[in-house]
Amino acid sequence: MGGMSASRRMGTENTETRQRLIELTERLMMEEGYAAVGIRRVAREADVAPALVLYYFRTLDDLFIAVLRRGAEEELARQRAIADDADPLRALWGLAGRRGAARITEEFMALGNHRKAIRAEITAQAERYRRAQLESLTRAQDEGRLDLHGATPMAAVVISTALSRVLVMEEEMGLTCGHEETRTLVEDLLTRMGPA
Repeated sequence: MGGMSASRRMGTENTETRQRLIELTERLMMEEGYAAVGIRRVAREADVAPALVLYYFRTLDDLFIAVLRRGAEEELARQRAIADDADPLRALWGLAGRRGAARITEEFMALGNHRKAIRAEITAQAERYRRAQLESLTRAQDEGRLDLHGATPMAAVVISTALSRVLVMEEEMGLTCGHEETRTLVEDLLTRMGPA
């Protein structure tokens, strides 16, 4: 009888339940780190049986990948919107330096060190972001909204995203030595490279 109840529940709450499990997993990762996430823990937090979690996600890696992909679609939309910003390089700098994005990226990078499937997914999504970022800066440069002073749009993408992410990650650890000077330098560069 319990199986029939679970079947009805899955049929009526399929998308809602799956999304709730994904959101719960992301919250646990942000608050306690990826190591705190397990099938039983997610099930307990969601007040469902572990079998229900496994109904939606065959493995824990499948659940992690679902979290990564959901966030990736939202992030890709943000990356593409940079193309229409009046100051796309500054927008890219700000986007890469968001604390929440840096935190979840840090968790996925740590997880990817131990799981090949996660690492492959991170790489695939990062390449999608980078292509969108490159398209945005190239378009802005072609339209005269950006002057990189001889640097390529790809170099600007890598420097901007890597540096802003590192600053946020260091700040999360409490390391801020040199940050003020670095941010001042970046602001100066952004002003020189941005719209007139």
